[in-house]
Amino acid sequence: MSFWEKLVNFISQSAGTVLTGVVEAVRTLFEGDPETRRQVAFSVSLIALSAKMAKADGFVTLEEVNAFHEIFEIPEGERRNVARLYNLARQDTAGYEAYARTLKNLCSDGEEGCPLLEEVIDGLFHIAKADGTVHEKELEFLAHVAEIFGISEARFTAICARHMDLGERDPYGVLGVSRSDDFKTIRSRYRALVAENHPDRLIARGVPKEFHAAANDRMARINAAYEAIERELKAA
Repeated sequence: MSFWEKLVNFISQSAGTVLTGVVEAVRTLFEGDPETRRQVAFSVSLIALSAKMAKADGFVTLEEVNAFHEIFEIPEGERRNVARLYNLARQDTAGYEAYARTLKNLCSDGEEGCPLLEEVIDGLFHIAKADGTVHEKELEFLAHVAEIFGISEARFTAICARHMDLGERDPYGVLGVSRSDDFKTIRSRYRALVAENHPDRLIARGVPKEFHAAANDRMARINAAYEAIERELKAA
């Protein structure tokens, strides 16, 4: 029996809300295996919150479904179990705020400023923008979840800039720097972002390897932003 099947069966048989079942399942099934537990916690958080985001937005597009499968290269035989988890979360009476608060603890395990939570927000953006735009209700949802996660406004703005056109704050916003910063500061920030997004660092944080498609998209945007700033400053 795969861990997805175990997870869904455990949740389906547990008492209380789906959210309670999710937390109990992750902690019970993967006790003693912290690496797998963090990866599963990340995956479950992204699946559950994407389901709640779809509910907040009111509809799910084919492009968003494809983006979801692009992030999680789910084997054909497991898609039914993942779809069951998605639908259970979407139909749960608990609001998305309750999900965000509980999943924050599940992902961070009490760690303040947990990078894994930023990865969840980044993944949700990747899904939300798949139909060509991040809709107002989706952005409102993402901003509130980020606030619950304890992600600063500056960090959230930088994540936004990687996925949305923010006018004059882009490409500087992508790197999380200011137009008044000197090139040495900008280059230092760029190198830090490259190091943060190295596949080995992602795996160490608990990001499943299947999520690297979204991470590659993020790195492409970071590289493009740095190159644009470099060209602008050389031309000045």
